[in-house]
Amino acid sequence: MDQATTPRVRTVALLGAAGAGKTTLVEALLHRAGVLTRPGRVEDGSTVSDHEPEEIARGVSLSLGVAPFRWRCGAAGYDVTLLDTPGSPDFVGVVDAAVSASDLALVVVSAVDGVQAGTRTAWRLASEAGVPRMVVVTKEDKARASFRHVLDELRAAFGDGFVPLELPLGEEQDFRGVADVLTEHGYEYDGDGTHHDAALPDDVADEEHRLHDEVTEEIVSHDDDQLERYLSGEVPSADDLERTLAHEVRDGEAFPVLVVSSATGVGIDRLADLLCELTPAAADRTLAVLAGETRVDVVADPAGPLLVHAFRTTADPFVGQVTLLRVLSGTLRPGDRLVNTTTRTEERVPALFRLLGKEHVPVESAAAGEVVAVAKLTGTPSGSLLADKAGPGARMTAVPARERPPVYALALEPVTQSDDDRLSAALTRLTAEDPTLSVDRSGDRTVLRGLGDTHLTVAIERLARVFGVHVSTSPVPVGYRETIRRSVEAEGKVKKQSGGHGQYAVVQLRVSPLPQGSGFEFVDSVVGGAIPRSYLPAVQKGVLEAMEHGGPHGYPVVDLRVEVYDGKSHSVDSSDMAFRTAASVGVREALAQAGSIVLEPISHVEVTVPSHAQGDVMSDLSSRRGRINATTSRDDGSVTIEASVPEKELARYVLDLRSITGGRAELTIRPDRFEVCPDHLVPA
Repeated sequence: MDQATTPRVRTVALLGAAGAGKTTLVEALLHRAGVLTRPGRVEDGSTVSDHEPEEIARGVSLSLGVAPFRWRCGAAGYDVTLLDTPGSPDFVGVVDAAVSASDLALVVVSAVDGVQAGTRTAWRLASEAGVPRMVVVTKEDKARASFRHVLDELRAAFGDGFVPLELPLGEEQDFRGVADVLTEHGYEYDGDGTHHDAALPDDVADEEHRLHDEVTEEIVSHDDDQLERYLSGEVPSADDLERTLAHEVRDGEAFPVLVVSSATGVGIDRLADLLCELTPAAADRTLAVLAGETRVDVVADPAGPLLVHAFRTTADPFVGQVTLLRVLSGTLRPGDRLVNTTTRTEERVPALFRLLGKEHVPVESAAAGEVVAVAKLTGTPSGSLLADKAGPGARMTAVPARERPPVYALALEPVTQSDDDRLSAALTRLTAEDPTLSVDRSGDRTVLRGLGDTHLTVAIERLARVFGVHVSTSPVPVGYRETIRRSVEAEGKVKKQSGGHGQYAVVQLRVSPLPQGSGFEFVDSVVGGAIPRSYLPAVQKGVLEAMEHGGPHGYPVVDLRVEVYDGKSHSVDSSDMAFRTAASVGVREALAQAGSIVLEPISHVEVTVPSHAQGDVMSDLSSRRGRINATTSRDDGSVTIEASVPEKELARYVLDLRSITGGRAELTIRPDRFEVCPDHLVPA
C-alpha cells in the first residue's frame, strides 16, 4: 500500500493519568490494525510502548512510546502515529515533547477512576499548547465503570464543549457495544473486535435520541449556514455533522468523547475511524517557530523549504543517540545536509526509520507532517530545528519549551575511578535527552536535579544501563555560608628559617562584615611600601582561599571586607607563597576573634493548588519555617501561594506536596537569598 500523503497523516499524543489505560489502548489499536497478531500486556512487560527495562520493572510508562499504524477509513488509507506518554508528574517533560509534535491530544480517562490529577494536567498542557483535543473513556468493561459519571466530571472540571459521540450498550461486564449518537445506530461487538448492527434497547434509544438532538444543536451552533438550515427544518446528515465537528475540533471549540474497552476490543475500530476523520491534517494547522523574536507560522507543505523539529532524543545502548523528528515543511531524505539553527552544527541525515516501540522500520523519505527517527545526530539536542543551510528556515529557531525548574535533587558519587572519568560525558548525554534534568556542582559533589524521586531514580538506572556509569547517591548538603560577626583587626605572619632561603611575610588586616549579598571586597591601604605591590595579588588570593576553606563552623565565608593596611617583608625571604599563607592565617585569626554567623539559603517557593487545599498547604509551609509572601486567586478556581522557605526544609517537599494535594499541585522552587540561621538550628 502506498504511503499516505500529508492530508492523510495523523500524529496523536495519548495523554492522561497514570493507570488510565493509555498503553493498553495503544496495544488494542495496533492489534486491530493488524500490526500485532496479539496485543501485549503491561503486566507481562510485553507491550510495544513500554519496552525499556525500567518501564517493564515498574509496569508504568516512563518514556515516549511511538507506535505507527496504517488504517483504512472508507476508501482512504491513513498513516497514524501514536505517541504514548507517561502519566506521572515526574515525566511531564515527555508530555511537553509529545504535544509539541502532535496534531491531536487524545485524553484517556478511566471509566472507573474518572477525572484525576493527571487528567487535569494533561488537559491543561494540551490547552496551553493550543492542540485540539478528544477524549476516550477506557475500561468501560471493568467493575464500577460509569461513562455518564465521567462525562459529568469532564464538564464539571473543564467546562462546556464536550460532545459525546457514543453511548455504551451495557456497562461493566455487560459492556458489549456502542450507540452512535450521530447516526442513531447501535453496534454490538463480536469476539474478534468487529461489530454488527444491533437494535437499541428502549432505555438507551430514548437517551440516545435525546442526546442526538443536543449534540446536533451543539455542532450546528458553530456554523451559521448549517444553523440557519437547521432552524428552517432541514435535518443535517451524519456526514454533514461530522464535517462540521471536524472544523470545531481543529479550532478547539468541541471535544468529542468516545467509549471503548481495550481488553475486549469494543469501540476500538470506531476510535481509529474517528481519529482519522476528526484529527486535523497537518496542513490544516500552522506551527509557530521564531524568526529572531518574532513568531512565524509554518505551513506543512511537502514541497516547501525543508524545516524539521527534533522534538525528543533518547540514548540507545546499541545505536547511540536516536532523535525523533517531525517534518514541519518540505520532504526529508537520507543524505540531506542540514544545519541546526540553534547550535549551528551541520548534520548529514542518515537512514530514516519509524519507531515501533524498540523496532526500527526503515522508510525512504518523510514529508511534512510525518514523524520519523534517525540515529547519531549528536549535535542536535531535544527542541532543536534543522533546516537547509541556504533556506529561510536557517534563520528560525524553535519556540522554547516550557521551563520546568527542578524540585528534587540527589548528590552523586562515582563508584569507581572509571565511573568518575566517564560521569561528566554521560550526564551531558542524559541531560541532552531529557531537558528537565540538570546537573551542577555543590562543593566537591556532582548534583543531579529533576522533577521527583522516580525521575532521578530512573535517570540513575539509565546512567548505569545505557552508559555503564555507576554511582551511589545521597541527599544534597545544604549550602550554608558564614560571615563575620563584627569588625576586627588581625595579623597574619609567616616566619620560617631552615637554612638557605626562608619564608617571611607579615600582613595587618582589618576584617569587617558587608551587607548581605555583597560578596567580597578587597581594599589595599598599604602606604610606604610596607608590602611591595607585587605581593598584593598573592595576599588577595590567600584571603579568598581562607574564605573558601570555611569559617569556625566549616562553611564558606561570604559578605566580607578585607582591608590590608600594613605589613612587613624581607628582601630575600619574602615570596608570593609567604604572603598568600600569611593572608590566609590573618583571615582565620580574624574569624576566630570575632566569631561568625551561619547563613542558611532561602528559596522562593511558588505553589498553585486547588482552593480547597490552600489551608493545608499554607499550614504545611508554616511548619517548614516558611513565610507566606502572597496568595493570588486564579480564574480556574486555583490559588497560587508564594512563600520564602529555608532550603533545608525542602528536600522532599515535592513528594509531601503531592500527597497533601492528591497530585493536584504545580511547584517551582528557586534559590533566592541567605538569612541568618537560628542558633539552635545551626548544624553541629
